[in-house]
Amino acid sequence: MPSLSAVDVIRTKRDGGTLTDPEIDWMVDGYTRGTVADEQMAALAMAILLRGMTPAETARWTHAMIASGERLDLSGVARPTVDKHSTGGVGDKLTLPLAPLVAACGAAVPQLSGRGLGHTGGTLDKLEAIPGFRTALRRSEFLAQLHAVGAVVCAAGESLAPADRKLYALRDVTATVESVPLIASSIMSKKIAEGTGALVLDVKVGSGAFMKTVEDARELAHAMVSLGSAHGVRTVALLTDMSTPLGRAVGNAVEVAEAVEVLAGGGPADVVELMLVLAREMLAAAGLPDADPDAALASGRAMDVWRAMVAAQHGDPDAPLPTARETELILASRTGVVSAVDALAIGTAAWRLGAGRARQDDPVSPVAGVLLHRRPGDPVRRGDPLVELRTDDPARLPAARPAAEAAVTITPTATPTVPTLPPRRLVIDRLA
Repeated sequence: MPSLSAVDVIRTKRDGGTLTDPEIDWMVDGYTRGTVADEQMAALAMAILLRGMTPAETARWTHAMIASGERLDLSGVARPTVDKHSTGGVGDKLTLPLAPLVAACGAAVPQLSGRGLGHTGGTLDKLEAIPGFRTALRRSEFLAQLHAVGAVVCAAGESLAPADRKLYALRDVTATVESVPLIASSIMSKKIAEGTGALVLDVKVGSGAFMKTVEDARELAHAMVSLGSAHGVRTVALLTDMSTPLGRAVGNAVEVAEAVEVLAGGGPADVVELMLVLAREMLAAAGLPDADPDAALASGRAMDVWRAMVAAQHGDPDAPLPTARETELILASRTGVVSAVDALAIGTAAWRLGAGRARQDDPVSPVAGVLLHRRPGDPVRRGDPLVELRTDDPARLPAARPAAEAAVTITPTATPTVPTLPPRRLVIDRLA
């Protein structure tokens, strides 16, 4: 469309106007092909951040990003397909046990995942802590594993929503990440292009999440549910708590170990509870409301699928996970009851130990991470271990230590007693 210009489109949004479908299509296509410059798209992204988008604009922007690449066709998969996406949190290893659990109940889970950035861990980084595990699969391998195993967790191919990949990197360096329309379209363009028939969104809320307030999380969840439904994907969103880390392990290999523990019938109660809630939502969205994830977990069927999935992606489910050479304990400075463990502070400590990255191309350490020895409600005595820091690089410990120390709040008491803290409300809201 030679009559359109990037400057005019930027000016329209800068001044609070509404972009037309042809303008959005032209900008996204031009940016993908390189005829719209980075600085022009950066200016438009900032204008969108400041001025917002109407639901119609957001829907068209998402459509344009999907159209920038291919859309997987999963119609040949015999089982109903369903996926889960989390907006990211601290200790959120739920994809690891959840995908095999849902597959063990009769659905197919085509999980295209990403890498972590900042204090929130990435599923691919965790899985790559397993010796031999491959996250880069050809489409033929992806489909064959989906048929044979029922679950696959791998990286998205270059052909899916390439506009989003390019724009995501630009937003990261231009302070435009926080735009709800751009977040929603980024997530949903990839998930819709993936070809799944149903999708459950886990939108985290709290200090360790991207969305700090329930209001912001609900706005994002509503936008994503609307986008999914408009594109023919049955979509449900849960708002879940991320003020406290999920489980006791935060990192890569340590989270894999905890996920395997859950599949074996153990693991922290909060991880098990939220996993089962999400599994039931996924199975209902896939048209399998009578499937019983509790039975699939108890019988060992979910563990069998996990082992088959790891082996299919060239990992060794029996190989020991890597462990850190350096550890350090943070001890309680007083007697009392743990009243809070701040997710952001624990995530920051894990990041400083090497478990996360500041830029997309940074390496991560599979062994770095944090283990929580006490959680909210636990009684402690002075000198008891609270947090364990793990890393291969001892030079990282001084930077991580203050964050870990500040993370745990102890309410002093003369003698530790059974706590009376209110139970944690893991699921805050549900949108469909």
